[in-house]
Amino acid sequence: MIYPEYLQKGDRIRIVAPAGKVSKDKLLPGIELLQDMGYEVIVGKHVFNRHFQYAGTDEQRATDFQEAINDTQTKAIICARGGYGSVRIISKLDFSSLLKSPKWLVGFSDITVFHSVLNKLGLASIHGAMPAFFLENKKPTKSFHSLMEVLTSGNSELNFESHPLNCKGSCSGELVGGNLSLLYSLQGTPWQLDTKGKILLIEDLSEYLYHLDRMMQNFKLSGQLNDLAGLVVGGFTEMQDNESPYGKTAYEIIYEAIEGCHFPVCFDIPSGHIPKNLSLILGANYQLQVAETCSLKRIQK
Repeated sequence: MIYPEYLQKGDRIRIVAPAGKVSKDKLLPGIELLQDMGYEVIVGKHVFNRHFQYAGTDEQRATDFQEAINDTQTKAIICARGGYGSVRIISKLDFSSLLKSPKWLVGFSDITVFHSVLNKLGLASIHGAMPAFFLENKKPTKSFHSLMEVLTSGNSELNFESHPLNCKGSCSGELVGGNLSLLYSLQGTPWQLDTKGKILLIEDLSEYLYHLDRMMQNFKLSGQLNDLAGLVVGGFTEMQDNESPYGKTAYEIIYEAIEGCHFPVCFDIPSGHIPKNLSLILGANYQLQVAETCSLKRIQK
């Protein structure tokens, strides 16, 4: 796995919007925070464009992203937001420059599409907060501090309380995954996730419970849950139900799909569409401990 260089003050960061349309009010304070910390921040030419629900046309979003990929002086690409649209521009991008000039890609939610592409290419990336989540009440959030710790040192450790559905144990392995709906959308494509022997991270937002079950059954039937080293489950927030209740919570649906836990499983980790969205390096090796208290810690050699 290739790890880009960690950031130092003065390094260049590019902001791109590969998916949903972006609000200046939500984005600019986060950009100013990075600038105040001494980083050079370049915003993509089309970041504030609007094309229906997207931040510009497919071509415009891809152009900004490709420019960031190709810039040898850029050390990190931070996505402005998720939403929907990343999958539409994969085929328009040439990622080969990243292997010659590696740089960190940061984001979550819809950005899971790019995390999966980079994982296949053998390049680590960061599942973490985007600029709209850098500040709360004009103060840097824990999510932002966590991201900067990873970007500047590579240190990544999450400690959290146990959950009643957890399956105790310990394991180590490469961390992969992200937003479950986006992982599901890549099934049967060249970017389908390889989960064998790995720690799988999943999280999601505003999905119907029956559709969550459909996705989990897909991963089960495809064999992608058979040989996991471990499973870490982040926030499944604002989940929706039909008029006729599904009868299970999101976590219960996931628990049922893994059939008795033949590997360590930890629910409710601080990752995903939640206020405390701590950064993780996808592609890096982690140690997972699931006991009365739990931890997920990067193994650095």
